[in-house]
Amino acid sequence: MKAARIHEYGEPDVFRIEDVEEPTVGSNEVLVAIRASSVNPIDYKIRGGGQRSVVWLSMPSKLGLDLSGVVTEVGAKVTRFAVGDEVYASPSHRRIGTYAERIAVRESELAHKPKNLTHEEAASIPLVGLTAWDCLVGAANVQPGERVLVQAGSGGVGTFAIQLAKALGASEVLTTCSPRNHELVRSLGADVCIDYRTEDFEEVASGVDVILESIGGEDVRKAIRTVRRGGRVACITAGLPGYTEQYGPALGLTAMVSKTATRMMCAAIGRNVKLRFVTRKASGENLQAITDLIEAGKIRPVIDRVFPLDDIADAHRYLETGRARGKVVIDVASA
Repeated sequence: MKAARIHEYGEPDVFRIEDVEEPTVGSNEVLVAIRASSVNPIDYKIRGGGQRSVVWLSMPSKLGLDLSGVVTEVGAKVTRFAVGDEVYASPSHRRIGTYAERIAVRESELAHKPKNLTHEEAASIPLVGLTAWDCLVGAANVQPGERVLVQAGSGGVGTFAIQLAKALGASEVLTTCSPRNHELVRSLGADVCIDYRTEDFEEVASGVDVILESIGGEDVRKAIRTVRRGGRVACITAGLPGYTEQYGPALGLTAMVSKTATRMMCAAIGRNVKLRFVTRKASGENLQAITDLIEAGKIRPVIDRVFPLDDIADAHRYLETGRARGKVVIDVASA
């Protein structure tokens, strides 16, 4: 089968489109013929070597953490899926490889694809959807009537989180983004748009109940000061690639915890703020709950561009510009 692999860490040019061996299917696994995948910031951080403290690759390695496709084989112990089912998933970081024509995925990580989405649309959802779910439902437990600030509202996680916050009953959703994206985020349910270049979210969003923080660094400290006392902050980045570059893969994670996470936790305790650093769980159960919201019309995909698998390097370059609105999707079916 065809797959995009890297033989070393580096810039997007390290990708090679190659013929590789077919995956084997375990008793609790499902073989999926992938129709579409997508690119996330974590993908180019892994490709560049910035995640080596937590994600070790055996070279050459396939990348990719989103898929939508069709079941072609099921393991002996699989009960929830059958050949021909349309499914989608975001596999575990330890089993990445969706930039390929086929992949074996654990049954527990799969969900049925929303019936009202194409494969390209569905492939844009799993990683960002599960990340937003783990932040707003798992870590922050957003309640009806609460005010929620979503950082970087025009990005992949942001466009999903705005809609999820509204679906959870938030009375007001605030978000940071540039003026060119105000119309987009308002169409998704944002009530207040904060221009991060000219406005300080610490002033505009003061006293919110929940913040989904996706920038890292000083913005985490600002989020702790911004949220009300007793509020919740869910963070999806703590600057690991930077620490890996400075201290190396062996010490990067240790340096991040000692220099960033520990200090921020102390600051949060001082204000009685619940601070959680969130890593997305590869959960088919949570993804099925997301499917229900999508089929109910409460959440829709936001796609910026679609690239063929052969142009995976260009897709990575484009996402790294920081200009993408929503998701960058990979068409695998045309490979």
